[in-house]
Amino acid sequence: MRLISCGRHHATFEFGDLQVTSLRDGYIDMPPTRLRGEDGRTLDVLPPAVPLAGDNLRLSVNAFFVTDGTRSVLVDTGASDVWPDPTVGLIYDALDEAGVDRARITDVAITHRHEDHVSGLIAPDGSEAFAGLERVWIGAGDASVFTGRLDPIRDRVVPVSGKVAINDWTTAIPTPGHTPGHTVYDVRSGTGHLLVWGDTVHVPTLQFDQPNVAWEFDGDQSQARDARAALLERLTRPDHFVAGAHLDSPGIARVTPSGDGDGHGYALEYLAPPIG
Repeated sequence: MRLISCGRHHATFEFGDLQVTSLRDGYIDMPPTRLRGEDGRTLDVLPPAVPLAGDNLRLSVNAFFVTDGTRSVLVDTGASDVWPDPTVGLIYDALDEAGVDRARITDVAITHRHEDHVSGLIAPDGSEAFAGLERVWIGAGDASVFTGRLDPIRDRVVPVSGKVAINDWTTAIPTPGHTPGHTVYDVRSGTGHLLVWGDTVHVPTLQFDQPNVAWEFDGDQSQARDARAALLERLTRPDHFVAGAHLDSPGIARVTPSGDGDGHGYALEYLAPPIG
């Protein structure tokens, strides 16, 4: 994985025979009270390693565009204009900056149904953001989100109910817990695997070192912990990388075991400096 270009809102990597572009949609601030211990209660104390913006946690919001030069897939779409905080909705600027013609995007893969991941299918002016859209892949448990504002897209939704290939080099893997349809996308190149996830981790400075810490909006916190544990263990394999919606932009990194050797803590090594 090699960084080949970057700007204020994007970073593009060479990944074997693929190119992966991280797209910065912006950031959202959340109170630390969203974090939960194994007992389901709010954490009493945050470790010093967890930075705050004022009194809040600052979460990057990222999407990822992957192409082999002919076919492509966009994983997640950002928040468009539906989030009350105006610090998000930059994905269209990011695509322009990266030189991606969004009218030529035919496949969008959604990690889960929450607004900061799916809303960018519709632009702020109410039009479809991707004029050439043919398919939207989403976990079957989350497909009900395509009503109201997203109803015009519903006829192109492909519900994912099991592990399924969405093209020659991307496989959808159901990872329920955060939502019933939460899905991770395994992108394979000649040099390795990139697991693109949505809300597996919200606070990277905490949840890699303490993966049992959950998030208030995990629909099933126990199931979300199990999914996170399995994915983190998988990511320690050789030639595996992660691209995370809420990892610090650009959000592409390696994962290694850390801590006292108990197998429960992990370290994150970003492959590029922060953007934005």
